[in-house]
Amino acid sequence: MRYIFLFLAIALWAGGCSRTVMKWFYQTNIIADDYRYGDLYRLSNLPQFKDPQTPCRDTEAPTPTQASDTSNTHLYLIGDSFTEPQRIDQRDFPVSNYQYVHWDNRKEVQLDTTKRNILLLESVERHFREHFSRHVAELTVVADTTKRAIEAAVPWKRQLFDQIQSKGIEERLETVLFSQDLFLWFKELKASINFSWFDRVPPTVGISRDRQHLFVDLDTDTTKHLNSSFAPLSNKEVNALVDSVNATAEQFKKQGFDAVYLSVIPNKASILDPGQGQYNHLIERIQQHPRLRVPFADVYSVYTKQPKQVYALGDSHWNCTGRALWLTSVRELF
Repeated sequence: MRYIFLFLAIALWAGGCSRTVMKWFYQTNIIADDYRYGDLYRLSNLPQFKDPQTPCRDTEAPTPTQASDTSNTHLYLIGDSFTEPQRIDQRDFPVSNYQYVHWDNRKEVQLDTTKRNILLLESVERHFREHFSRHVAELTVVADTTKRAIEAAVPWKRQLFDQIQSKGIEERLETVLFSQDLFLWFKELKASINFSWFDRVPPTVGISRDRQHLFVDLDTDTTKHLNSSFAPLSNKEVNALVDSVNATAEQFKKQGFDAVYLSVIPNKASILDPGQGQYNHLIERIQQHPRLRVPFADVYSVYTKQPKQVYALGDSHWNCTGRALWLTSVRELF
């Protein structure tokens, strides 16, 4: 029994410390995916927002009129969680080559000058001010990606220390221990009591005035002045952001891109409850700015026409309808 408990303790510790081990736990179904009902349900555990996540990618395909240009177009995308591989990939675009890099990561690419190389800058509204308040260096064009400096091997002791000190250990340990449905029942009971009796939700989420929609706290908390839909946004900052977008596009065109496009995806609160505070209208002010020289996919105006149909109930991201509308808007740029 001692050895069994020791082995279980080591396995739990390994899952908490190592993302690689955690991924293997998911793949082998040792633990359940705690995002399976949506990230907002995961943060709140309110049962009325429990929404099983379903894949969307099999329901749409690039439009036939664009298919003939597939072999001539290469697409590069700098994006956030909306365009991560589990949501968007090459099958969703009429292109023969597709590469993605997440904001705050770095990637070197080699452009094929015989093709039309397109760069798409995708940002959710709540992170737009952060992304374009600095130099965009997520993507670097090089002459040959096969010629890279050989990095020195990291000693195993250092690797182990880095794993122990890595961020998110407590969160991963909680997932390993309490992600199964049995424990979710207890979490839901606690969350329901707090909500029903005290009208309280966890500080990591916000809730609409009609209590029908959840948002991430970044959408609604005005103390998050770079993120919230309701944080003040001066004309001076809008001008600076537009200039940054223009400069970013020029920078990448000089590196060899034939076209650079912009896509700003609205915060969920901006569409479903814009009257919760004084909405700063960031997306409209950027897209309608007279100095903006970068073509953009306007999904904001599309979403406002059908606000209750584009976001998932228990998640901060779009549902399949919202995803399809975004893809249509982006494909029209090509």
